[in-house]
Amino acid sequence: MSPSPKPTVVLVHGAFADASSYEQVIPRLIARGLDVVAPAVPNRSLIGDAAYIASIVRQIPGPVVLVGHSYGGAVITVAGTEDNVNALVYLAGYALEKGESLGELQGRFPDSDLAAALVYTPFPIEGSTETGTDVSVRPDKFPAIFAADVAHRLAEVLAVSQRPLAAQAFADAAPAAAWKTKPSWGLVASSDHTINPDVERYGYQRAGMTTVEVDSSHLVMLSHPERVVELIEEAVRATSA
Repeated sequence: MSPSPKPTVVLVHGAFADASSYEQVIPRLIARGLDVVAPAVPNRSLIGDAAYIASIVRQIPGPVVLVGHSYGGAVITVAGTEDNVNALVYLAGYALEKGESLGELQGRFPDSDLAAALVYTPFPIEGSTETGTDVSVRPDKFPAIFAADVAHRLAEVLAVSQRPLAAQAFADAAPAAAWKTKPSWGLVASSDHTINPDVERYGYQRAGMTTVEVDSSHLVMLSHPERVVELIEEAVRATSA
């Protein structure tokens, strides 16, 4: 019996970030012979963002390991129901239950330091007279809250180049929970000041995931890339035998 083909690793970034947040992880995965895709998430709504990522996954020939950081965890929870997704990997992320929103999951736990540092800005919605609301992090607060163990100069760049998340994403209820049918791994960033680590632990434990804890800020992919790659490789090996 011939071995299964190596999966493509799809890296889904979170809120207040873009695909460059995986810059330390991508070359390490490529060096290990894995194909990698790191799409730009629209960050407009959970339903829309998950549909976009699912459309990318469907166009990949062969199996996929879907990795989600932060809000990207909520996205892969929905998009991960695609038939060719073999495994899910959550990095300091939200593992929602079907019918649950980000706001509902977060609301069960004390706020992190992020809550007091958010900025709300109206933006025009194409084809509508109504406006949406963008949510971002105060740049002066971003390094300490988001990237405390990342080089400060880099954290400052990330702060001013952050991609906002539309408020709608907090309200959308997840129409599916892929972890119910797909093997899943979760990394808790135990020094996270963006998401309360207990939110991460709760979601992972509820899903029955294989879970590890790393003493890291929210941006674990930049501060502990080797540990992140090890976890992704574990998911690849376990689902490619």
